[in-house]
Amino acid sequence: MDQAKIGKFIAKCRKDKGLTQMQLAEKLNITDRAVSKWETGKAMPDSSVMLELCDILKITVNDLLSGEVVTMDNYNKELESNLLEMIKQKEQADKRLLKIEIVMGVISVLPLVAAAIIVCIVPMEEWKAALLVGLSLIPLLIATPFAIKIEQKAGYYECPKCKHRHIPKYSSVFMAMHINRTRYMRCPKCNKRSWQKKVISKD
Repeated sequence: MDQAKIGKFIAKCRKDKGLTQMQLAEKLNITDRAVSKWETGKAMPDSSVMLELCDILKITVNDLLSGEVVTMDNYNKELESNLLEMIKQKEQADKRLLKIEIVMGVISVLPLVAAAIIVCIVPMEEWKAALLVGLSLIPLLIATPFAIKIEQKAGYYECPKCKHRHIPKYSSVFMAMHINRTRYMRCPKCNKRSWQKKVISKD
């Protein structure tokens, strides 16, 4: 999808409706800065406001994602192209998130490793050693829920029994036994427990 083209299309449709950026923003309960970012091609409308935006501008979602009013002759072709592009963008975003998860994990573990080395090398009282190790655990405890949230949302888990790919609940991921990104969970389709591997694509 061409964000610059989409941005210009949003600006044109807004002006055709006689709306300022501020007025459009107020109708969507967002900031005019967000509208400005759309129109300059720096960002895309979030899925939570996309339908309402299209309703206000009297266009279809397909028109919006194409950056122009799509004729009936090209409608299915443009729709398929837009859907494929959205899937591609989600996969790329999921890959970035999973890389961020790894970085978070490494950074949060470093203080613990450093504390363990210090305790082994530097003579100190037991309570001081325990305090040092305890404090070094704080970054890990803070980062863990966020890392699990990323792992839950990014990509899918595949059931090896029925090959169904799904996004589980946060609680299921949090409580599941795991080896790296493979978790022992119940499949919502076949209802069987198995070691499910993390995959990026839906199909």
